[in-house]
Amino acid sequence: MLNALVIQLPQGVPQQSVETVMSLDMFSAIARTVTAMLIGLVLALVYRSTHKGLSYSQSFTQTIVFITVIVALVMMTVRNSLATAFTLVGALSIIRFRTVVKDTRDTSFVFAALALGMAAGLGFWELAGLGTIAMAALALGLYATNFGALYKSEFILRFTFDQNKDSAAYLTKISEFAKRSNMLHIEPSGDSRSLRLTYDITLVKDASAEAMTGALSRVDGVSDVVLIVSKNDVDY
Repeated sequence: MLNALVIQLPQGVPQQSVETVMSLDMFSAIARTVTAMLIGLVLALVYRSTHKGLSYSQSFTQTIVFITVIVALVMMTVRNSLATAFTLVGALSIIRFRTVVKDTRDTSFVFAALALGMAAGLGFWELAGLGTIAMAALALGLYATNFGALYKSEFILRFTFDQNKDSAAYLTKISEFAKRSNMLHIEPSGDSRSLRLTYDITLVKDASAEAMTGALSRVDGVSDVVLIVSKNDVDY
């Protein structure tokens, strides 16, 4: 009966016995778990090295490693047992994940951890290795080239302005240091005495961020000056 099942396997499936598929020896289990752990660590290190913006989370970085190992264990548990698969789905359905992914790029690392964890759990060593190398090379390459960035040098300027003062003073300072400036946001205070202003600016060639913030802070009526480096997308 077992031989008949082996003969009926598709050509793309490795010619291994059903006993080997259904039973997993301890050495193979350890090898697959360690491989998944190493893959998760590589993904986590690449994610940390290539992360941009203000939404970095140590917890998410560790989660990438956990997901890779857990998915590998799930695949080793299920293997080709349909009953085990349905039981596992039912058990995992009670878990509720409420963490919101702030950066859409983080989702790609989650899917990479899932896919490579599956490959490691099923013992597809070449596929797991190739996928890890491809994912790491792609992430590092996009980071090094700053792929998809709209501007090469950009800042987000925030400050509070007293409405009783003359706005021409701070506008003059901004035009002195910035070759391009666009107002993004105006937020009045509760007492309507001041405004919280947000500008998207690009500094002139010889200007520095420190010089601009210092000069703007000395303008009468201007306070709480903040300049945020924005070489990628920033929520203001």
